[in-house]
Amino acid sequence: MASSKPILCGSCHKGEVTTKADIWCYNCDEGLCSTCLSHHKRFKATCDHKTIDIKSYKPSIQAIKTECDKHGQQLNLYCPGHLMPCCDECISTSHSKCMGIKSLSGVVEKTKIEKLKETVKTDISSLLNVLNKLISNKSENIKTGEIQCVSIKKSITEIRKEINKHLDHLEKKLCQETDIIWNQEKSKATGFISEIEGKTDNLKVIQEHLQTVTTHSSKLQSFLDVHQIEQQVHQCQRYVDDLEIDERIKEVDIKMKQNDEIEKILSKLESLESLGEVIVIKTEVAINIDTSVSRELKLVPLQEQSNINNMTMNIETKIKINIKKLISDMICLMDGRVIVVERWGKVNLLTSDGKLQKQLPIPGEAHSVTQINQNTIAITYSDETIKIFNMENETVTKVITLDKQCYGLSFSNNSLAVGLGNDEIRIIDLEGNTLKSIPVQTKSYLRTWFTVMTEYSIVTMLVRQYTVMMDRVNRSGNINRI
Repeated sequence: MASSKPILCGSCHKGEVTTKADIWCYNCDEGLCSTCLSHHKRFKATCDHKTIDIKSYKPSIQAIKTECDKHGQQLNLYCPGHLMPCCDECISTSHSKCMGIKSLSGVVEKTKIEKLKETVKTDISSLLNVLNKLISNKSENIKTGEIQCVSIKKSITEIRKEINKHLDHLEKKLCQETDIIWNQEKSKATGFISEIEGKTDNLKVIQEHLQTVTTHSSKLQSFLDVHQIEQQVHQCQRYVDDLEIDERIKEVDIKMKQNDEIEKILSKLESLESLGEVIVIKTEVAINIDTSVSRELKLVPLQEQSNINNMTMNIETKIKINIKKLISDMICLMDGRVIVVERWGKVNLLTSDGKLQKQLPIPGEAHSVTQINQNTIAITYSDETIKIFNMENETVTKVITLDKQCYGLSFSNNSLAVGLGNDEIRIIDLEGNTLKSIPVQTKSYLRTWFTVMTEYSIVTMLVRQYTVMMDRVNRSGNINRI
């Protein structure tokens, strides 16, 4: 859809003339009228600019700048590690450790825009699918959590019901036992009372009979009758005397003897702070993101670094190492460990605090070392070779044979820079093919370290007798003292 607001000719507008644009120039990022277009095509600097009819031009939602927002310089380089266009200042300050810095124009030239758009479109769809899946999964997770929460509350109620049910059963059982025992004792007491009442009634009858003995009988009959009554009274007396040892005369109290375990249970219940613990169990969820960005982007932390021309070196950490021999090279690996090379000797792998971890099993007399990737290093040897060594498998994966004595070594942009003899820096690929030979005007051997700063120059540290000097060597072999 074309813009509803007319696009004006940029050239005319600069001359304070308002003219509608007929053409849009992508390179100049402005509209052009027919008159200005004719001039535009005649100039050598603008004749090959890409233009389009203004009716077909679709303004971007956001203007795309070709200058660095941070430094104001033209974006002319590209960092594949961060998928980021950069200016010269960006490379020296924030991307100096990044590998494979390329020319932005070269990347643009090789890039097929439509194919790139399709790739990005596919990536967006893939990311949307992943994010929508995460939303769906988390929504289902919430529903499941709600159900689990209700289930937990139900379980708590069930625990309480089971406890109450068991207590109710024990209560009922004890009440029934109480009734049975009391009924037994009550029956005994009631029978005892009936027995005593029978004796009482019998004594009363004897008592009434005693009153009539002297009234109607002779003396002999009265004697015999009283004697008989006396015998009955004696029997009753023996009955009363025997009651002293009779269990039935004892008073009966019904009490409950509490189970000793109850006190223990009550004590435990008082110390019981909870019926359980609600915990959250987290399960890993696989996020399968298959995009070109996830496959290519290997981020390196952006770090602001000093420009080499005004660099100030400070001692950050001191590590004491117990190596008594001369040291020709050392590097700090990506994981913080340190490799120390004995001059024409062994290659030592140290921990980050300087303790010897092992001597790498590489035959030969080593001189200089550089790291290629996380597990791979390259080392120069006295027999005019460079050995590429895998630290994980502890094997030499490749031997590159050269035609001169090898000294200093550095890796950058998938290539090695090696100091040969006293007059050459040679840049080779990892197969040993020569990419560039730079003659160096120096009478000393190139014995120490190199750091490839840009694709245009190499910074070397040269040992000349007892003096250490740092130089920048350009592609022509000219040395600029730093």
